[in-house]
Amino acid sequence: MNECTVQANGIELCYEVFGEPDGRPLLLIMGLGGPMTWWDEEFCEQLAERGFRVIRYDNRDTGRSTAMHGRAGLLPALLLRRSPYQLTDLADDAAALLDALEIPAAHVTGVSMGGMIAQTLAIRHPTRVLSLTSIMSTTGNKLVGLPSPRAMKNLLQPAPKDRDSYIEQMIRTFRVIGSPGYPAEEARLRARAATTYDRGANPAGTVRHLGAIMAAPDRTSGLRKLRIPALVIHGAADPLVNPSGGRATARAIPGAELDMVPGMGHDTPPELWPRFVNGIVRTADRAEAVADRHIDTT
Repeated sequence: MNECTVQANGIELCYEVFGEPDGRPLLLIMGLGGPMTWWDEEFCEQLAERGFRVIRYDNRDTGRSTAMHGRAGLLPALLLRRSPYQLTDLADDAAALLDALEIPAAHVTGVSMGGMIAQTLAIRHPTRVLSLTSIMSTTGNKLVGLPSPRAMKNLLQPAPKDRDSYIEQMIRTFRVIGSPGYPAEEARLRARAATTYDRGANPAGTVRHLGAIMAAPDRTSGLRKLRIPALVIHGAADPLVNPSGGRATARAIPGAELDMVPGMGHDTPPELWPRFVNGIVRTADRAEAVADRHIDTT
């Protein structure tokens, strides 16, 4: 795989593609401050082996996509709910990336903030999303999906000053929010942190992401209007986005499947990848079955 860049929605997005050109298009959207490499290459390859053309990309303000400007303070983000851009802008980035790749519509999977972006994409651009898989995310209703005090405290740590402190902080973070039933190996966490830093860690961008999350309105009414197959995956032990966020998402989307995973926190352990892949495949198959029935009746 080779990283590529494309102009989309007035910015530059960095992306990679796995799988055959004629595979079912699947767009993967990562969460808060996370570059596309947090979608592990092996996970993308597993999806490609199941017939998908997998696209992973760096959101704006992550990795090698455009680093934005604008005041990035925790106080405006958390208390005033202000951000230089919104989740709608991030969703429009995703739609513009599909345009640039000449993909009319795709299956879409998002994790955490990426789930929020995926939901927003489906609401704003309903013809572009064939199926939706929302992982450890929430609806934007401020009464659900709230982090635990310990997780919130960890989220608000001061930005690290150098590569070594960045790596150590990421390890501490995932020890707090990770899956108690599937504890991550330190070597894997360390390697991920090092790759993230070397590709362009952007603490100010993470704060801007947080501001976009906090400023976003409740998506529940928009989700109720969706008419696409949807799967909601959530960790039963998630301390960063309380499982109530996943349950609320599944309730809001008509016909959505809810997979509440015991022992899963706010990460994507390799032990669970087969479960995620099977769910994404199952949801995409549902979308194609609906399309086939529509053709049969016209």
